[in-house]
Amino acid sequence: MQHATLPIPSDHPAYAGHFPGRPVLPGVVLLDHAMLAIEDACQLQLGGLLLAKFHNPVSPGQSLRLEFRQDAAAVAFAIFHEQRKVADGKFAIAVEQAG
Repeated sequence: MQHATLPIPSDHPAYAGHFPGRPVLPGVVLLDHAMLAIEDACQLQLGGLLLAKFHNPVSPGQSLRLEFRQDAAAVAFAIFHEQRKVADGKFAIAVEQAG
C-alpha cells in the first residue's frame, strides 16, 4: 500500500460556489487530485474511473491522506481525513495502443 498527501488549498475556487454558506469540495476535484497523485507516484497514465464511492464531505482546511495499491489493470484507492474515510474507488490503468 502506497501513501500520499492530497494538498487541496482552503481557498480552492471550487469551494466558492459549492455550496454557499457550507463549502464542500466537489467529488470531481477530489478524484482529479487523487488521479494526478497516483499517476505521479506510479509513473503511469490512468485510463478512467472504474468505481467511486463518497463516504464523507471534505471541508476547506481538512488534511487528506491518499492510500493506493496498483495491480496489473487498475489502482484501488482510499482517501481519508484523519481516521474518517472520505472516498474510495478504483482507476483503470491506460492501455497503450500500438500505432
